[in-house]
Amino acid sequence: MEALIFDHVRTPRGKGKPDGALHEVTPVWLAAQPLVALRERNRLDTAMVDDVVMGCVVPVGEQGGNVGRMAVLQADYAQSVAGVQLNRYCGSGLEAVSFAAAKVMSGQADMTIGAGVEMMSRVPMGSDGGAWAQDPQLASMTYFVMQGISADLLASLRGHSRHELDAYSAESHRRAATAWAQGRFDRSVVPVKDFLGMTLLEKDETIRAETTADSLAALKPAFTEMGQKYGYDSVALQRYPQVEQIHHHHHAGNSSGIVDGAAAVLIGTAEAGAKQGLKPRARIRAFASIGSEPTLMLDGPAHAARKALARARMQASDIDLWELNEAFATVVLTMMEELDIPHERMNVNGGAIAMGHPLGATGAMILGTVLDELERTGKRTALISLCVAAGMGSAMIIERV
Repeated sequence: MEALIFDHVRTPRGKGKPDGALHEVTPVWLAAQPLVALRERNRLDTAMVDDVVMGCVVPVGEQGGNVGRMAVLQADYAQSVAGVQLNRYCGSGLEAVSFAAAKVMSGQADMTIGAGVEMMSRVPMGSDGGAWAQDPQLASMTYFVMQGISADLLASLRGHSRHELDAYSAESHRRAATAWAQGRFDRSVVPVKDFLGMTLLEKDETIRAETTADSLAALKPAFTEMGQKYGYDSVALQRYPQVEQIHHHHHAGNSSGIVDGAAAVLIGTAEAGAKQGLKPRARIRAFASIGSEPTLMLDGPAHAARKALARARMQASDIDLWELNEAFATVVLTMMEELDIPHERMNVNGGAIAMGHPLGATGAMILGTVLDELERTGKRTALISLCVAAGMGSAMIIERV
């Protein structure tokens, strides 16, 4: 059975700090905003929705307790709509769409929603702990390092210079600013309002159009002390002895921003869409997830993309547009090198370096971004991918209808 995408929406991304525009709302309130928008703009009979799958990377405290079902209730969907939360770290938002689509493709659901949320200003990254960092036996066996060290390790292995990373990052800001100025996000970004109906945020909060490679060059590397003082460099070099030393090139300006945000994608069969008067916008061709070496951690996107391409019986040359989460600049440069992707086809409207990475929501967000771009440009196919902590990668191929 074919899984079709009928619509998608996202919130703007707010700075993930106490002074961020979205900090005053709860994760459940934020997660409900895209669900409400899907219902209202499509005149959706929510009783026809079988399940809402919600990605969330730090599901604790007010963001815990199955935030998927809580968002369904907050959005005032029909009581019959189920909700579930899942966590594949940074790939959670795309994985939620994959799970929702798999239910449709297997004939076990007629209409679903794949979604994601992360309120990083209220539930900080790492609040949930976890065995990988805290269990000495597991950490030792897998050569655990913090993700910023992995980014600098990958850049050192690939020979990416500080200037290359900064130049890519400056272009991300330029493209994101241009996309907003030209109204490319207008159709799909829904303003976040508080419970009084007052608008809190209408536009991504962290874009800096004036950013240049020269201005980024003034920033100090973020992970030098972590690597050298706390021993993570030594651990990484034990795993990768072919690297003479780790060059610490990443910093706040060429890494993804910490932000709040939520997104949702409406998926279903052709028959279910017809019953609701919905016109499909894209079909899901294939999706895949992979495991990769956990110390390096961030090289998974190319592997996941190859697996998804094989499932779809396609070649990289068949893909018109690529959308890869900009966790760190080196991640994108690596994938472009691995699959021979020209920069003019990768992240054409900027990415997480400019707009931020709300962990559990990003995959669903960037899927929507590239679908809008396919429609704007008349192109046909796109591949969405993310690197994932602990050495994984996720990818999905969509085709415009």
